Amino acid sequence: MIRAEELTKRYGHRTVVQDLSFTVRPGSVTGFLGPNGAGKSTTLRMLLGLDAPTRGRATIAGRRYADHPAPLTQVGALLEARSLHPGRSARNHLTALALTHGIPRSRVDHVLDLTGLTEVADRRVKGFSLGMGQRLGIAAALLGDPAAVVLDEPVNGLDPEGVLWIRTLLKSLAAEGRTVLVSSHLMSEMALTADHLVVIGKGRLLADTTVADLVREAGGTTVKVVTPDPDRLRALLTGLRPNGAARVTTEAPEGPEGPDAAHVPGTPHTLHVTGLDAAEIGRTAAAHGLPLYELTPQTASLEQAFMDLTHDSVEYQGAELQGAELQGAAA
Repeated sequence: MIRAEELTKRYGHRTVVQDLSFTVRPGSVTGFLGPNGAGKSTTLRMLLGLDAPTRGRATIAGRRYADHPAPLTQVGALLEARSLHPGRSARNHLTALALTHGIPRSRVDHVLDLTGLTEVADRRVKGFSLGMGQRLGIAAALLGDPAAVVLDEPVNGLDPEGVLWIRTLLKSLAAEGRTVLVSSHLMSEMALTADHLVVIGKGRLLADTTVADLVREAGGTTVKVVTPDPDRLRALLTGLRPNGAARVTTEAPEGPEGPDAAHVPGTPHTLHVTGLDAAEIGRTAAAHGLPLYELTPQTASLEQAFMDLTHDSVEYQGAELQGAELQGAAA
C-alpha cells in the first residue's frame, strides 16, 4: 500500500503540493492524473524519497522509502527512463542493480524477456530508441519482483503493440495483488487501464474516485435518438420535464447550408437528450406511435470529465481558436 498523508512541498515562497492525502491500495491500477504543473512529479519524488516534504509523510508498505533495507524488492519505480549510463548494455545495467539488492541474476533474464529486450540485451543503451529505453526502465522497476509499482508516463515512446503490452502488464500486476500507481496524460489509456483515479490540480487533491464515478459525475448520460419526426418527439420529451430538467438538442445533417440547415420532414434526424433515460424516451415514443431508428445512451469520456474537473487548475492554457483563426490553423 502507498500512502500520502498531508504532503506539502514548498520551494521558497512557492507551494507546489499542498496538504495532499490519498491511499493507493493493492489489487487495482490507480491512475495519477493532473495538468502540467499540477505537482504530480514532485509528489512521486516525495513518495520515493527523492524530495523531502516540507510537511507530511509518504510511506510504502508502512515505511518511508529510505527505511526499506532493499527498496527495489518493495517498490519498483520508473520516473525517468533515460537515467542510465549510455555505455552500459541493458543486461549490465540490470545486473548492477540486482547486485546492490541481492537479487539473483536469473531475475535479470526474466525481466529482459518480460519486456521484450532479450535480443538487444547486450547492446549499449545509448543506441536505444525512446521506446526501448522505456522498456528498460520498466524492466528495472520490476527487477526486484516488488509488491508496489510506481510508473510515470510508462507508454511514452511505445508503439501501438507496446501500448497494448503495458496495458496488459499493469492489469496483470494488479490482478496478482500488487499496488500499481501510474501517472499519465493519455486519458484514453487511463480509461482502458485504470480502476481508480487520484486527480490533482495546483498541488491539491481534486478527486479520489473510480473512473466510472468520475465520468458519471462529470457529464451524466446523454441519449442519442434518431427519428423521422424530431420536432414532435422534442415537444413530447420536453413536456415530461417542464421545469427544464430534460434538455433536447439537435444535430442536423451537414450540408451546403451548414449545421443549421432546415430538417426535411420524413427523413431521419438526430436528437441528443439529457435528463431522461433511454427507457423513458422509448416508452414515450411508443405511446405516441413515433418510430425510432436509434436509441443509444452515451456517457461522457474520461478526457472530457478530466478537462471539466481541472479547468480551473490548468497553469499553461492556450487561447481557443475560433472561426477564421481555426480555419487558418487547419490550413
